Amino acid sequence: MFDRLQAVEDRYDRLNELLSDPEIVSDTNKLREYSKEQSDLQETVEAYREYKDLKAQLADAKAMFDDKMDADMREMVKEEVNELEEKVEAIEERLHILLIPKDPNDDKNVIMEVRGAAGGDEAALFAGDLYRMYSRYAESKGWKVTIMDSSATGLGGFKEVVFMISGKGAYSKMKFENGAHRVQRVPETESGGRIHTSTATVACLPEVEEVEVEIHDNDIRVDTYASSGAGGQSVNTTMSAVRLTHIPTNTVVTCQDEKSQIKNKASAMKVLRARVYDKFQQEAQAEYDAVRKSAVGTGDRSERIRTYNYPQNRVTDHRIGLTIQKLDQILQGKMDELIDALIVEEQSARMESLNNA
Repeated sequence: MFDRLQAVEDRYDRLNELLSDPEIVSDTNKLREYSKEQSDLQETVEAYREYKDLKAQLADAKAMFDDKMDADMREMVKEEVNELEEKVEAIEERLHILLIPKDPNDDKNVIMEVRGAAGGDEAALFAGDLYRMYSRYAESKGWKVTIMDSSATGLGGFKEVVFMISGKGAYSKMKFENGAHRVQRVPETESGGRIHTSTATVACLPEVEEVEVEIHDNDIRVDTYASSGAGGQSVNTTMSAVRLTHIPTNTVVTCQDEKSQIKNKASAMKVLRARVYDKFQQEAQAEYDAVRKSAVGTGDRSERIRTYNYPQNRVTDHRIGLTIQKLDQILQGKMDELIDALIVEEQSARMESLNNA
């Protein structure tokens, strides 16, 4: 482990030199690449340097036992040694975690797509509940939520809602929501008081920069049309809605939430880029996908990952067998207990994979 930590520190120092090189500074792509790499290594390097400092302090404290000292001084030194040993042990555990290979998308913004699935109007209402849950969670983290496209129902739900959550590390937390969510409750439209089961699907895609996936203009078909639904005077009067089709992958994205065609096209391009990147990633990075599958399931849209049981105020995550009797709080965006457990599971799986390599 310590050879790897030293190699990380050496690379960090080398990156500092490179980022001062005029040739690198003048190359925008290289500057971005090296700056991100340095930022990714910084926490590990700082922890490693703290570890080395604590080890030096511990060695000095232990060396004092060789000197002649009275009982009071010996007791003080003993307490210092015990305290330093606890700190060293804690930072060693932290360094083990920091050395686990990270998901390269973890620091990115996330584009989320929530759709009502089986269950008709009740599924659409549940999709709306999920959207509000994620929005409240994002707000608690200081992240920004921007709706990019939506298809609302008259009862307050969504057939589909596409939105971006912007904030450092948003994808690292939200990626675990990928999959099918099941709800068990008495629908508002049910007069007999019977419990129904409905589902909604959630897709989580990292926002992708233009340099990460190349999409040529001649590979995109652009269609414009009048927007529909709530939206004021511009609805059905201006050709503001945009449909983009990526011909090579047959990926289709629509956006109509903005009154401006230009803004709708820009939003649609973000979603298109993320979907195409996701498609390429799933096809070309089988090894990376296998790591995620071993950690918290396949993340496939059709895989049932979680059940929300209203009568018992219960949420169960089927991937890790976790049940929490706090459905009411979770729906208010208090998702930390749930997400933290999934992160620990992912880290454990990655660490096990690393140890077996």
